[in-house]
Amino acid sequence: MTKMYRIRVLLTSTFLFMCFLSCNAPADKNLNTLIFVNSRIIVGNGTIIQNGMMIVQDGVITEISEYNDAAILKNSTVIDLAGKTIMPGLINAHGHIGDVKALKSGNYSADNILDQLKLNARYGVTTTLSLGGDGVEALKLKEAQDSSNLNYSRIYIAGAVVTGSTPEEAIAVVDANASIPTDFIKIRVDDNLGTTDKMSPEIYRAVIDRSHELGLPLAAHLFYLEDAKSLLNSGADFVAHSIRDQSVDAEVINLLKSKDVCYCPTLTREVSTFVYESTPDFFNDPFFINEVEQDIMNTLNDPGRQQKVKDNKNAQLYKLALDTAMMNLKQLSDAGVKIAFGTDSGPPARFQGYFEHLELELMVKAGLTPMQAIIAATGQAAECIGLQKIGTLENGKWADFIVLSKNPLENILNTRSIESVWIAGNQVPEKK
Repeated sequence: MTKMYRIRVLLTSTFLFMCFLSCNAPADKNLNTLIFVNSRIIVGNGTIIQNGMMIVQDGVITEISEYNDAAILKNSTVIDLAGKTIMPGLINAHGHIGDVKALKSGNYSADNILDQLKLNARYGVTTTLSLGGDGVEALKLKEAQDSSNLNYSRIYIAGAVVTGSTPEEAIAVVDANASIPTDFIKIRVDDNLGTTDKMSPEIYRAVIDRSHELGLPLAAHLFYLEDAKSLLNSGADFVAHSIRDQSVDAEVINLLKSKDVCYCPTLTREVSTFVYESTPDFFNDPFFINEVEQDIMNTLNDPGRQQKVKDNKNAQLYKLALDTAMMNLKQLSDAGVKIAFGTDSGPPARFQGYFEHLELELMVKAGLTPMQAIIAATGQAAECIGLQKIGTLENGKWADFIVLSKNPLENILNTRSIESVWIAGNQVPEKK
């Protein structure tokens, strides 16, 4: 064996040995690891970790526990949140995404959807179920969201709200939605305080049956107690608004519980119908003002417009309906009905992001504790709309969360003390 050949063999053997140690070794997972320490953690299921630590790798929570120095991983990025609170991102189980610009409808587009998802994210609303008016433009964004690169709000969709003068016409809309495909089917069973026709039981039962044949849950917009009972008996899977005409009774409570159907109050929907009869208090709130153009506030503050709202009979009736809705929310919550947080935000003057925080405030005013409202807006909302990888801060779930400077369990208004929002472990960019 020549000297040169021996050198080549030695170099080759050394390379193979080094490659065995490094080339074939798994990548250092710690390089993409964030560790949040020293914070109060509201898990989203009623659990609180007072001095918590959360480890996030590639957008997913891998450990959540009491803070432990020994668990700090080499090469990880440690973020000290001493005195802060972490809670899951808010999940809006009834919103609308993509149609409105300023105060005008008819602007549905991929760009507008994305802009609104970014707006929601800045407010800590990290997921929205858009219950109606959705098209294929939203599908592309939905298909891209199962990613560790995500930094805007997640979206799930219901397609077009189902309408039709016959069961056959309505079923055709269901089938068209399913072909997108959608996550829910949405119907409206409401006469808008006697001003429109209401979908008949014959039609909505056919729609419910067809939705279930296709494996899609059905969300029902409703107003009246008796309609709620009929829809629940017909198989509706989700009550998308409060019962607002009268107090709930034992029959509807038993139906909701026995059929395990969630109830979505959308209190701010009622607020939006009458609040602009004068200048709302939130027009002076920087948390609102920072995301709303002055021209929009000027329009809503126009004295002539305000007078029209004040003179509108239905607006005043909806003001009374809000009182009934809040009373029913408390009664249903006390009875053990599952409450899913939702706002019906997205239409004109129902301000996405801000109205979600206003909804939390109203839920607490209705008699829920801050913890009950937060659970409804996080873990329970996720469960109610069938989402398993978000909603609570637990191992294996996406790291979608809010960092707050104040404790929302002491005052629900403290959900507005947002210091940062994270989606899939990525910090949401501030408004440009």
